[in-house]
Amino acid sequence: MLQMLKMGDRNDRVPMMTRRTRRTTICATPAGANSKQANGSAGEKTSSQPSHSNRKVKEEKRVHEPVTTPRKERSKTSERFSCHVLQESLLSSASGYSNYRGILNWCVVMLVLCNARLFLENLIKYGILVDPIQVVSLFLKDPYNWPASCLIIVSNVFIMAALYTERRLSVGTISETTGTFLYLVNLTTLLFFPSATVLTLTSITPVGGAFALCVYTILFMKLYSYKDVNMWCREIRHTKARTLTRSHSCPSFAQSNGSAVHTHVSYPGNLTHRDIYYFVFAPTLCYELNFPRSPRIRKSFLLRRLFEMLFFIQLQIGLVQQWMVPTIQNSMKPFQDMDFSRMIERMLKLAVPNHLIWLIFFYWFFHSSMNFVAELMRFGDREFYQDWWNSETVTYFWSNWNIPVHKWCLRHFYKPLMGRGVNKWVAQTAIFLVSAFFHEYLVSVPLKMFRLWAFMGMMSQIPLAWFVGRFLRGNYGNAAVWISLIIGQPIAVLMYVHDFYVLHYVSQS
Repeated sequence: MLQMLKMGDRNDRVPMMTRRTRRTTICATPAGANSKQANGSAGEKTSSQPSHSNRKVKEEKRVHEPVTTPRKERSKTSERFSCHVLQESLLSSASGYSNYRGILNWCVVMLVLCNARLFLENLIKYGILVDPIQVVSLFLKDPYNWPASCLIIVSNVFIMAALYTERRLSVGTISETTGTFLYLVNLTTLLFFPSATVLTLTSITPVGGAFALCVYTILFMKLYSYKDVNMWCREIRHTKARTLTRSHSCPSFAQSNGSAVHTHVSYPGNLTHRDIYYFVFAPTLCYELNFPRSPRIRKSFLLRRLFEMLFFIQLQIGLVQQWMVPTIQNSMKPFQDMDFSRMIERMLKLAVPNHLIWLIFFYWFFHSSMNFVAELMRFGDREFYQDWWNSETVTYFWSNWNIPVHKWCLRHFYKPLMGRGVNKWVAQTAIFLVSAFFHEYLVSVPLKMFRLWAFMGMMSQIPLAWFVGRFLRGNYGNAAVWISLIIGQPIAVLMYVHDFYVLHYVSQS
C-alpha cells in the first residue's frame, strides 16, 4: 500500500516536473528562437514528435506577443479608431490642389444665367429689334450702287503692279533703286487711294468703307512682305540658269497613286499670277516661295467651319442690334449732360455685350473663317492664335491673340530694326505706334472724323504693359489684362459713337 502510494506520488510528481521544465524552457527561449536551443532530450523529442513541436512554437508565440509588442498593439488600435491626419485645406496654396473644373463650370452656369436674365429684360423692354434688311443697308445705301465692292475690285491694279515690278527686277531690266521707288509709290497709293475715295464719296456707308479699308490694309501688308522676300531671294541668288518654273505655292500637280506630287519652286519661278493670287487669298500676311500644304481637303471639317461661320455671324448681328444699339442710344443723354455716375453705369452695362461680341468675333474670324479658307486652299500652317487668354502681361497678349499680324511685325519690322542696332524698347514702341496708326486709320476714315481715340487707346498699352510687367505677376497680371480688354473697348466705342452722334445728328438739328 505504501509502495503504491509512493509510486502514485512519484507518478504525480513527474508530470509536474515535466510541466515546470516546459514552462521554464518557454520562458528562457527568446522570441523567434528554434526549439533546438532546448536540451538534447528535448531536441530528440522534437525530431521524433513534430506535432508536439508545432504546438510548442504556437505556445511560444502566444506567450511572447503581449510581452514584446505592446506599443505596436496600441498604435494599431489608435490607427483603427483615428480619423485625423496632418493636412492642408484644399483652397490653401500649400495643398497643391489644382482641379477647379467644377468651379469653372459653376462660373459658366452663372454667366449664362445672368446674361439670360439681361437678355430677357432686354426683350421685355424693347421687343425684338433684329432686322436682317437693316444689315444690308449698313453696307449699301443704294442697291444699284456698290462703291465698296468696286473699290475692292480696283485693288487688283496694285497686285499687278507689284508682280510686274518684281519680274523686271528679276531679269535686271530695272535697278534696285528704281524698284524700291516703284514699290514706295505703289504701297503709298495703296493706303491713300482708298481712304481718299471713302472720304470723298457720299454713297459709301461707314461699314462698307471700313470693310474696304480692311481689305486694302491686309493687301498692303501682304505686298510689303512680297517685296521683302523677293528682295532677299535676289540677294542670295547666285549666277546660274534662270528659268521660270511653276510655283509650289499654287502648284499644278499630277496624281501618282492617289497622292499629289509637287514641284519645289525657286526664285524667280515664283513670279506668276497663280502664285501671287494664292498668296493674296491665303490666310497669312507673310510670303513664302513654298508654303506648307495639307495633303487633301477634308469635307467634313470644311462643312463644320462653314456652319460656324454662318451661325456666329448671325449671332453677332443679332446681339449688336438687340443688345448693343439700345444701350448705346441710352448712353447719349448722360454724355451730353456730363453725368459721370450715369456715364460709368452705361459704360459697365455696355461692357458685357461688347466683350461677348468681341469673343464671338474672335472665334468666328480666327478659328472658323481662317480655318475654312486654309482648308479650302490646303494651306498647312493653321496657327492663327495661341493661348492669349492665359496672358500674364500685355505684351504676351498682343503677341499671341493675332499670330499672322505678330509674325508680320516680327519678320518685317521688329527684326530689321534690331538688325540696324535699334534698342529693343524703341523697336517695341515703334510697333505699337504703327499698330495705333492702323487702328485709327480703320476707324476714323470710315466715320469721316478724326478723334484719335483708337490711337490713344493703343498707345496707352505701352505704359500699361510696363506697369503690369513690373508690378503684377501670375493671376494678378492675367486679371489686369482681362480688365483692360473688358473696360477699354466700351470706352472707345462710346467715345466714337458719341462724337459721331454729335457730328451728324445734333449739329444737323
